[in-house]
Amino acid sequence: MSPDLEPVRRIVTAEHGLCSVSVVRADGAPHSSLVNAGVLDHPITGEPVVGYVTYGPVKLRTLRARPATSILWRAGWRWAAVDGTSELIGPDDPADGVDAEGLRLLLRAVFVSAGGTHDDWDAYDAAMRSEGRVAVLVRPAKVYGNH
Repeated sequence: MSPDLEPVRRIVTAEHGLCSVSVVRADGAPHSSLVNAGVLDHPITGEPVVGYVTYGPVKLRTLRARPATSILWRAGWRWAAVDGTSELIGPDDPADGVDAEGLRLLLRAVFVSAGGTHDDWDAYDAAMRSEGRVAVLVRPAKVYGNH
């Protein structure tokens, strides 16, 4: 049974899912960056996961080699964190059951899960496609915080 992501769902609304993501470099050192992430259902299994979108070649290389991930959201003094394993779904990281249309819809779902809205979804889709954006889905192993 997966950990309860309800505390994360609640805190995501406070700052449009703004959070820090930490991964592990090849030398074992942590690498952190700022992203917008939210909770959504995995497109294949339906299980709740944390998702964000990226396209950086260094981060993608790192996640392919070492998928361990920690994500931390905060709103004032409240915070929630998720530790888990990342799965990539994108142009160079295909997933059985997710075709080009499925990827387009997944990238939208990740964006919306973090509180995003868009006035021109066609332009959003075109930007995601031209930039080679990848959905990063983190399967939670642990959820914690003072939520």
